[in-house]
Amino acid sequence: QVQLEESGGGLVQPGGSLRLSCTASGRSFSQYTMAWFRRALGKGSEFVAAISRGSGRTDYSDSVKGRFTISGDNAKNTVYLQMNSLKPEDTAVYYCAGASVSPAQYRTAAFNYWGQGTQVTVSS
Repeated sequence: QVQLEESGGGLVQPGGSLRLSCTASGRSFSQYTMAWFRRALGKGSEFVAAISRGSGRTDYSDSVKGRFTISGDNAKNTVYLQMNSLKPEDTAVYYCAGASVSPAQYRTAAFNYWGQGTQVTVSS
């Protein structure tokens, strides 16, 4: 199986930036979709961004469009989430997820592999 591990979370002031990393280990796949979800305290999981490992296509939620950038390095089995202009409402646990096939929609049930999450806190 594949294990995903996130890193890069922390405390940052509003307007600041963070770069999250997600590295896969245990097994590699030539083509699948990687994504970031987040879950704020007391709320459900929210889709953030996704990237197709095969085509390089990226998708973003409206709430982060223009501020966040997802990218990947297939050779390193790593996906990144560059977060700029952070807002307090971005505070959440961020999870890396992988799908063995391209999902029709970015629902949590469509993803087979999940990391343990990394905390991002945006506060003054």
